[in-house]
Amino acid sequence: MSRHLITSALPYINGVKHLGNLVGSMLPADVYSRFLRAQGHEVLFVCATDEHGTPAELAARDAGQGVAEFCAEQHEVQKALGERFGLSWDWFGRTSRPQNHIYTNHMARRLRDEGYLDIRSTEQIYSAQDGRFLPDRYVVGTCPNCGYERARGDQCENCGKQLDPTDLIEPRSAISGSTDLEVRESSHIFLRQSALADRIRAWVDTKDDWPSLTRAIAYKWLDEGLEDRGITRDLDWGIPVDPVDFPEAAGKVWYVWFDAPIGYLGAVQEWVDAGSPGSSVDIDDPDSAFNRWWRTDHGADDVHYTQFMGKDNVPFHTLSFPATLIGSGEDWKLVDTLKSFNWLTYYGGKFSTSEHRGVFMSDALELLPADYWRWYLLSNAPESDDSSFTWELFSTAVNKELVGTLGNFVNRTLTQVTRHFDGVIPQGGEPDQIEADLQVQISERLAFFVEKMEHLEYRKAATALRSIWSTGNVYLETREPWKTVKEDKERTACTLRHALELLVISSIASEPFIPTAARAMREVVPSLDWDSFALDKSLAHMSKLTPGDRIESIPLLFNKVAPEQLDEWKTRFGGNPAETQ
Repeated sequence: MSRHLITSALPYINGVKHLGNLVGSMLPADVYSRFLRAQGHEVLFVCATDEHGTPAELAARDAGQGVAEFCAEQHEVQKALGERFGLSWDWFGRTSRPQNHIYTNHMARRLRDEGYLDIRSTEQIYSAQDGRFLPDRYVVGTCPNCGYERARGDQCENCGKQLDPTDLIEPRSAISGSTDLEVRESSHIFLRQSALADRIRAWVDTKDDWPSLTRAIAYKWLDEGLEDRGITRDLDWGIPVDPVDFPEAAGKVWYVWFDAPIGYLGAVQEWVDAGSPGSSVDIDDPDSAFNRWWRTDHGADDVHYTQFMGKDNVPFHTLSFPATLIGSGEDWKLVDTLKSFNWLTYYGGKFSTSEHRGVFMSDALELLPADYWRWYLLSNAPESDDSSFTWELFSTAVNKELVGTLGNFVNRTLTQVTRHFDGVIPQGGEPDQIEADLQVQISERLAFFVEKMEHLEYRKAATALRSIWSTGNVYLETREPWKTVKEDKERTACTLRHALELLVISSIASEPFIPTAARAMREVVPSLDWDSFALDKSLAHMSKLTPGDRIESIPLLFNKVAPEQLDEWKTRFGGNPAETQ
């Protein structure tokens, strides 16, 4: 058994996430966590809502709420939606909680003591109409790099270039829309990333097993020159800078992109403070319970740390967050594997709440249960390139793969056993070459599935899983138990016993992808000790069933998506823009 720390990009607090956010971080992190647990490994999977920064204030203002009240409410909304999607977090925390305040200020002190922070007088945008400085996203304007007219003051979401508000052309206030802006001097704390660039590059050089997308983004930023970054802001909402440690920055808060990744530490501390719920290891000392996951000088050197995120978050997790941990001079656990994703688009365009385009997590669960969405998103994950959500592809994934392949195999098997053997696992009959060939096929396909899951190749893993389901249907078509039962019941008994064995294997292998359906399949053989099986290639060689045990009928696992439903959903969520031009 090995130990795995899993984190996904923290969902921002300013509203329900869309399907692209889900498949770009939280969902693949959950699938990998489930896969590792099924292999018997010790896993700690944590996440949290990212609650600081200007978008939180703006969203709270638009909702007519105080920002603290807004964040508390939205945390519960996002937590509930994640749980309904089957996200198996060990803990889902908040970056606004005291644990993150403590670690953020600790890191700042360590960076100062190691010589990686300094105070600089900077030019900041000030709005006379709003009567305040306008940091980051409180300023919008035209990107000087690509000309995008709605670039934010921290980053252009069109070209990805990192910006300062003073870089924008024709800037305006995101609060009032005022263009009556002026530049004033304000003192801020800077993280000297440039002084850490060589150490970060040397560390990135050791990560030759990272996905090409992750490495390409990291090296692009390093090759362009890692710049020092201001890590305080003139805001009221955020983690306050300790005025004793940094009197020059009294009254300011830490930049959200400084405190948010530290929120992974905060989330684990929240989990420890709550008594480490769900932990398979009982440790009385809270410090030890935390340190064994995060401090390599206290036992975390044997932890494999995997992060999941969309490509826009990669620079902060390959450069800025490592700069914080390395620059602290302490023995913190650095990420081992960073799985990054491209964009999931909606018919080639962006998901947009304001333009009523695309499906968001709350919408999706109104239409169909989570497993439908989990399967579609993972089997079409944007790994090598951007991928596009379309209703046509979605209905194919549901109707042909979930209903027509897995659902069909399970239903046919249970129907035959119930009809011809009174719902009891049949005994008798000897396997022959067909069963021997079946054993080889399942062994190969299960081994391929496990290999692709270990390498975090989700689309290939989904293809392998689909092939396991398909093997069951091909086997039934070859043996035709509905015919052989009339002339050779022993032969039929052998066939259906092997089909039930395939059902068990399919349930165990499918659980990371479609956990609700997998649990339903487990109800078929309630007498089976399901927890005794590990998800690895040896699963194909185990005899799992006891002839004579009773099976239970279960409802259909999935239902087809009808054409009229697709038409309704296209109208509601925007459909293909090309069809409306």
